[in-house]
Amino acid sequence: MSWTCPKCERDLPWADFRHYCKRVSLDTLFEGRSDELVLVFDKILAELADWPKVLISTTPNCILFYRRTGFLVIRPMKKWLDLKFYSKTPHKEKPVIKSAAAGKKYENHIRLSNLEELKPGVFIYLRESYELV
Repeated sequence: MSWTCPKCERDLPWADFRHYCKRVSLDTLFEGRSDELVLVFDKILAELADWPKVLISTTPNCILFYRRTGFLVIRPMKKWLDLKFYSKTPHKEKPVIKSAAAGKKYENHIRLSNLEELKPGVFIYLRESYELV
């Protein structure tokens, strides 16, 4: 049930879905970032791209992953990737560095700077967020 924006030709979950309408290249988000950060992102992208009905969008500052609504935001920073995902309950254990109430769910953040930090538990969190939407 996706909809294609007539202006930016981006696939969106429904008509009038709020989005950044100008096209932003994924490459520009990773300019000046280390090859290691690109590799971490590529591993996440490879996993999530196989999940059903996942749509991916870019803004000038981040990459959004959504199904019916957003379930993951990846913001490439100079030294790490900031992953924002959602859960039913707060996560206070590492690798989560921040967990705060956001409506009826919790917004959580993880920062990854290398491939060693991308452990299977991170994907469990991301899948939980995906299944909330």
